[in-house]
Amino acid sequence: MPADLHPFDAAIRLLPDGDDAFAGATSPGYANMVGPYGGIVAAQLLNAAWTHRARAGEALALTVNYAGPIADGPFRITARPVRTNRSTQHWWIELTQSGEPAATASAVFGARRETWSSTEIAPPEVPPATSLARSRVAGRPAWFGRYDFRVVRGDLPDFAQPREAEDSESCTWVRDDPPRPLDFPALAALCDVFYPRIYRRRGKWVPAATVTLTTYFHADGGALARQGDRFVLGVARSLRFGAGYADQTAEIWGDDGTLLATSFQLVYFKE
Repeated sequence: MPADLHPFDAAIRLLPDGDDAFAGATSPGYANMVGPYGGIVAAQLLNAAWTHRARAGEALALTVNYAGPIADGPFRITARPVRTNRSTQHWWIELTQSGEPAATASAVFGARRETWSSTEIAPPEVPPATSLARSRVAGRPAWFGRYDFRVVRGDLPDFAQPREAEDSESCTWVRDDPPRPLDFPALAALCDVFYPRIYRRRGKWVPAATVTLTTYFHADGGALARQGDRFVLGVARSLRFGAGYADQTAEIWGDDGTLLATSFQLVYFKE
């Protein structure tokens, strides 16, 4: 592996392993409390289709289902196009360990064209990232250290002093550390940088994990290139908690106010 490879690129690196298959491995730098950080898993799955010889177009959507725990070590990803139409290409992707499925995904790629466009929501008015202090890394899972977080509102609660919040919203500037130009796999990972919303509402740690995560990529390759390696603004909130599950909606904004991606996930929690 090249010594100068960025940690993110090293983590999502896949090697051909037969027809429509790739070999990869978990990365200690992106470890979570249990298993790898979900965002890096999403990026690895997307990268399998992105680097596949049959891929046509840019990423439009990605849905990842976290079917079971992913152990530290090697894994295999199978990615195959199931149908290619004039405008869209549909993919089935599966990550297995020891022959057992650990995560599945579907992805849609497509050709973008010039049309009328409009964004009906606006980014919040926030101070620039450079005016805010970087969030602490000590005591947090390893993957926190792979990102530079500058929290505007809704930092991770102090679990030693539980305190409920009136809402579940967080607003955070974030970028890869060290800085890295934004692309589709990195954007897929950024859509999962938010800690579970139940932590903020309840103000304490409870067991929680993402069950399924869907990301819509609104930016094209040109918009990602213009964003470069600068901070993006992430906004996340839940709309409903109950019966052991909560949703999460999130927006990723470029620092020029461009809506780059939106994501939606279902989170299991136990209290």
